[in-house]
Amino acid sequence: MDISQLMTAEIAGILGGNQIYTSYRDQWQYVYESYIGGEEYRNAGHLTKYQLETDGEYNQRLETTPLENHCKSVIQVYTSFLFRDQPYRDLGTLENTAGIEDFLRDADHDGRNINQFMKECSTWSSVFGHSWIMVVKPDVGAISVADELEAGVRPYLTLLTPLVVVDWNWSRQPSGKYMLDYFKYIEDVNGSMRTVKEWTPDTITTYTVDVENEVVEDKIIEPNGLGWIPAVCAYNSRSTVRGIGISDIADIADAQKMIYNSTSEVVESIKLDTHPSLVATPETNVGTGAGALIHIPDNLDPGLKPYALEFSGASVDSIYKSIEHTTSAIDKMANTGAVRATESRTLSGVAMETEFQLLNARLSEKADNMELAEEQIWKIYAYYSNTEWTGEIKYPGSFNIRDTANEINQLRTAKETATDKRVTKEIDRKLMEWMGIEDIDLDDFVPHVMISPVTGESVIAETEEQHLALAAQGYTHTNE
Repeated sequence: MDISQLMTAEIAGILGGNQIYTSYRDQWQYVYESYIGGEEYRNAGHLTKYQLETDGEYNQRLETTPLENHCKSVIQVYTSFLFRDQPYRDLGTLENTAGIEDFLRDADHDGRNINQFMKECSTWSSVFGHSWIMVVKPDVGAISVADELEAGVRPYLTLLTPLVVVDWNWSRQPSGKYMLDYFKYIEDVNGSMRTVKEWTPDTITTYTVDVENEVVEDKIIEPNGLGWIPAVCAYNSRSTVRGIGISDIADIADAQKMIYNSTSEVVESIKLDTHPSLVATPETNVGTGAGALIHIPDNLDPGLKPYALEFSGASVDSIYKSIEHTTSAIDKMANTGAVRATESRTLSGVAMETEFQLLNARLSEKADNMELAEEQIWKIYAYYSNTEWTGEIKYPGSFNIRDTANEINQLRTAKETATDKRVTKEIDRKLMEWMGIEDIDLDDFVPHVMISPVTGESVIAETEEQHLALAAQGYTHTNE
């Protein structure tokens, strides 16, 4: 084996991933493209190519077919509910630690505060099933905390998607606990240059590779003073494989691709309906555009006269029904039918409440996993600060997803039919809770208009005693 082959093998070893990464990479790339949409999705060529279709015709279809990005819509719904209220953080012993306020304001040295960082982490975990977080503190040889602060050194976070984490390994400790003992990821891509970080409990190796010229430009080995790898796997939902999560959009991406292809069929059907194909002999001079003239030779056989091919494929309406059905299936898979609805749907109160409960359960699971990931982050941060984590992180456990308009309509109907003062008072209490009013005493008597059973005249009961007396005489309430 010559030197060039050795270099190629070395670079392949540096950039290559383990078997699990290799088997999952195509799926991760697919859900990534499905979430990003736009040019990324178009360039991936997710339209089915017709037989005998030229590359030019296929590229034209790609350019004219719009994408309904349901993957992004579903994940945005999840993320908006999950981070509608900020998580509660009791930092415990870290409360007054030097640099903690700076960390909360800028968690990743890129301007994102801790809430924004965890929100992005949740988004990519939803896309891929999990994401990785490195909690790193540079070693600049500082002797004291004051020296570190003066140099601007503190722990910071780095978010890594599964597409860049190419190799990892866990080993089981004598206590039964699993510990990450190898971790490799592509830290930066700049043209043909790749920066690769390789972590072990003892060393941190940084490679700079020129993939175009197949040259390792630089290799730096540093000691890992921690003795372990400060990486956190933030799961969306755990699978049976350690280090692999379950994506929220794995199945939704397939349905989205079906809608994408169906939309292309709609475009093509409309084109064939409005611009039918014309069959003519080579000698026939065919004009273009509406009302164009067609010149045929004088001696042309009458059986060879030009004629239009009538399109008899699937109707556009049937394709749209298929798209509508697929969209409904996406909402069922994601439990977002009532949330993502853009038009009125006929759903019973029980059905809508059940759907809200299913979505609430899904969001609660996601919140628990984000809470666990953040707790691990703070434990590593506490280790860097020479203390022990004693704080508490609480993400919202219930998201109170309610159909407020439906509830208000139900209360209005109930109030119109109620005749007991206690019932109407309780309805008023519910209405004021919805309006955010808390300082009204509902125990005060509310005057009632009552109707005489004999004359039909109306009388106002100003006090509780008058109300009881009129009711004893057979007077009845009105809805006024």
